[in-house]
Amino acid sequence: MAELQEVQITEEKPLLPGQTPEVAKEAELAARILLDQGQTHSVETPYGSVTFTVYGTPKPKRPAILTYHDVGLNYKSCFKPLFQFADMQEIIQNFVRVHVDAPGMEEGAPVFPLGYQYPSLDQLADMIPCILQYLNFSTIIGVGVGAGAYVLSRYALTHPDTVEGLVLINIDPNAKGWMDWAAHKLTGLTSSIPEMILGHLFSQEELSGNSELIQKYRNIITHAPNLENIELYWNSYNNRRDLNFERGSDITLKCPVMLVVGDQAPHEDAVVECNSKLDPTQTSFLKMADSGGQPQLTQPGKLTEAFKYFLQGMGYMASSCMTRLSRSRTASLTSAASLDGNRSRSRTLSQSSESGHLPSGPPGHTMEVSC
Repeated sequence: MAELQEVQITEEKPLLPGQTPEVAKEAELAARILLDQGQTHSVETPYGSVTFTVYGTPKPKRPAILTYHDVGLNYKSCFKPLFQFADMQEIIQNFVRVHVDAPGMEEGAPVFPLGYQYPSLDQLADMIPCILQYLNFSTIIGVGVGAGAYVLSRYALTHPDTVEGLVLINIDPNAKGWMDWAAHKLTGLTSSIPEMILGHLFSQEELSGNSELIQKYRNIITHAPNLENIELYWNSYNNRRDLNFERGSDITLKCPVMLVVGDQAPHEDAVVECNSKLDPTQTSFLKMADSGGQPQLTQPGKLTEAFKYFLQGMGYMASSCMTRLSRSRTASLTSAASLDGNRSRSRTLSQSSESGHLPSGPPGHTMEVSC
């Protein structure tokens, strides 16, 4: 047996003076735990204080993933199943995340005093630059649901240079019309605020089925200690202005966009209409079967896979391995090859799943995906 030789190893990062290896290891472990748990911050803005939680550390030349939740939820109840999903870990290891809680929606938030003027959705969007300035982040990839999707879209319209991409789930870019207002008022006479919000979040089929998921979220919203705050956010959403998207005009989203909606979800028609108003060379449309009103809760695996493709299309995670969709049944894609939609073709997501690259074709196009 060859004799063991003594090898001298020089530390690349020497310990601080007076610091023992045991103390250094404890400090490193504490730092890792802190990153895993997230660091919560609050920053003052012209429209009040906003709270957000940061996970991970900034990566060179990569944007932050910034999320914004829907009415009746906070960042945990809206996004936790998605970002804790096993296949999502490959993504979150490559990006720092910023989860924004709308004012008064964070855990333990005090109830706003009577008569408090809650920010409009436009003003919520105007809070985001304060967050990015505080963190010294220059660009983001936004992931928003419902009201949060609207907020991120409004922000992208006013700060296009800071938004590299958007994933918009259940977006309704239109202001409420008179018929909508009448229906909303009539519903308010017979339904409580929690029931109206549940009808906004989930399909009637889901609510009638009263699954374990529905029971969980009905309990969360009905017994929320900050229900008064939730109602204020709900009112701001119902008073939103029209985003006035128009294909070919200056009022449109300049970055790559992935629109997501569940099959038979409450906002299916609104998302389809939004898709028709955005630049088809920059927009992907994902309609998810069997996902109900909240795809990020019910189908985190499929949404994660679509998100990986979206990031690959933006030039990130080129070596990522797509496995879930290649194991599942073939998904059908119909892509518009021209603005007038005269030509179409179909492809399968699994064609390039094994190699981990996007299906071949033009870098930007409108896609409708059912999976």
